[in-house]
Amino acid sequence: MLTIYSDDHRLHHGAAELIDGSFKPCFEMPSRADMVLARAMAVGLGDVIAPEEFGLSPILRVHDQGFVNFLENAWLDWRAIGRSGDMLPMTWPIRRLRSICPGDIDGKLGYYSFDAGAPITAGTWQAIRSSVNVAMTGQAELVKGARGVFSLCRPPGHHAAADYMGGYCYLNNAAIAAQALLDQGARRIAILDVDYHHGNGTQDIFYDRADVLFTSIHGHPSFEYPYFLGFSDEKGSGIGEGYNFNYPLHAGADWSTWGIALQGACRQISEYAPDGLIVSLGVDTFKEDPISQFKLASPDYLRMGEMIGSLGLQTLFVMEGGYAVEEIGINAVNVLQGFDSIQG
Repeated sequence: MLTIYSDDHRLHHGAAELIDGSFKPCFEMPSRADMVLARAMAVGLGDVIAPEEFGLSPILRVHDQGFVNFLENAWLDWRAIGRSGDMLPMTWPIRRLRSICPGDIDGKLGYYSFDAGAPITAGTWQAIRSSVNVAMTGQAELVKGARGVFSLCRPPGHHAAADYMGGYCYLNNAAIAAQALLDQGARRIAILDVDYHHGNGTQDIFYDRADVLFTSIHGHPSFEYPYFLGFSDEKGSGIGEGYNFNYPLHAGADWSTWGIALQGACRQISEYAPDGLIVSLGVDTFKEDPISQFKLASPDYLRMGEMIGSLGLQTLFVMEGGYAVEEIGINAVNVLQGFDSIQG
C-alpha cells in the first residue's frame, strides 16, 4: 500500500496541554508519526511519497473562511502583542453569551476552539496545511484507481469542525478528502471513524447531508471525551437523517464487543453502497494507550483491516489518534496489512 507522508509534521510540537487538572506534555507529539512510518518501512508496506500541494481551495470547501484566516494568522497576531509561548484559549462563548468573533487574539482563540487541547505554535499552520496535502494526495491516488492508500496525517483532524478546533485537531483531513472526492464526481462517500474518541468534527460537518455516511465506534460520551456528541440517537438532520451512525461503547470494551460494533458499521456502509470509503484511523483503542479505556490487542487490528477490506471499496486511511506507545506503529500498520490481505 502506498503511504503519503511529510516531514512538515515536526513543525508542530506543543509544549503542554490541559488535562486531568494540570498542564502536561502533549500526548500528540512528532514521535507518533515517526513510529508509524518506521513500522511501515520495516515491514515493506509499500512506497512512501511526499504530498502534492493543493492550496486553500479544498480546505475552504469544508472550513469557514474566517476560521481558516484565524489559523493562518494566529501566530503572527500572537507575536505582535509580545507573546512567545504556545497559544491556548482561556475563555469560550458558552451558553447565553454572545457568539460574536472578537477582534482580540485571546477572544478569537476561545471563539474558534472548544477545548485547551490544541495549542498553536510557530510551525502549526505549515504543519496542518501539509497534513491536509497528505490527505488530499491520498484521495488523488484513489481517483487514479488505487484500491487502498495510507495518508499518514499529523496533526490529526477528526475533532475539527467547519469553524472550530480542539482535541489536537485544526483542519479536518478526512472531511476535506471526502469533499474532494465528491467534487470530482463521486456520488456518495462513507467515513468510518475507528478512533477511541468520537469524531465530533466530522459528524458536525456532514450531519445534514445525505452524500456522506458517517459511522463511528468510540468511548461512550457519558464518560469519555468529547462528552457532548457521539450518542447513539444522533442519526442526522434534514436530508441527512439516517446517514449518521454512532456506536458508543463502555470502558473495558475488547474485540468481542468492539468487533460486533464494527460489523454493524460495515453493514451500514455496505447498504449505503458508497463510491469510496475513508477510514479515520485512530489506534488509541489499544489496551496500553495512555488516554484510552478500551482493550484491543495488536492482532485485533489485523482483523479490523480484514473486515474493512472485505467491503470491497476503494479506501483511504487517514491517520488520527494513538498515543505515546511503541505499538502505535505495529497497530496502525496491522490494519493496513489486514486490508491488503483481502483481494479486491
